[in-house]
Amino acid sequence: MKKIVFFIIISFFYSCGKDKVIQLPEIQHANISKIDDVSAAYLFFDETKMDSVDLNRKNIISSTNWLINVDKRFTLKQVIPHIKFLQDKKEGSSHKKENTKNYFTCNDLSRKNLGFIEFTDVVYHDEPGADYFSKTANIPNKTQFNLTFISSEDIKNFSIAHLKSDLKNVSYQQNETLEIILHFHKNLTFQHYITIKSIVLNLDLKSVTISNHEFIFN
Repeated sequence: MKKIVFFIIISFFYSCGKDKVIQLPEIQHANISKIDDVSAAYLFFDETKMDSVDLNRKNIISSTNWLINVDKRFTLKQVIPHIKFLQDKKEGSSHKKENTKNYFTCNDLSRKNLGFIEFTDVVYHDEPGADYFSKTANIPNKTQFNLTFISSEDIKNFSIAHLKSDLKNVSYQQNETLEIILHFHKNLTFQHYITIKSIVLNLDLKSVTISNHEFIFN
């Protein structure tokens, strides 16, 4: 863990010299707190240029695990295209090493240290989920449970207890898997997104999975 902390602090000091600071998204508890063999990319927020995204990926190496540091103040509309770009960049690299993964870096409040959320296999869609799934074949032995977030109030009122309660009311066969699908309005912030991801990833129920397809809608 020391290598990761040292690496990020040095990078932030270098950035601060150019008046660039990243406010990492905050989570209450990270399932992942240590990653080896890493390199990092940064998406800087500029309050004087609200619609711009400054992506710094100069030192990122395709053969390593990637730590993507995204400022929590960005909207999903602003950052998802850049995240998709980085995903495609790594997938298309001839130097990519098998089993390397991609992570978002977060501020883990419970440990007062860094925490990480993996998003290696997440596929982001800029169309409504209903439109996407209507064009694809139905997956057998899966019942879909859609979680849709439109406003900050939706995020504020969401909890693991409420989710578990809602899931108990879903009817599905004993041999089926219940699959949670996440939908986010494009104007929600990256902090909102990470808050929900962190809660859902802490869900520990048998026969419940989380879809790797996520939808960012207008």
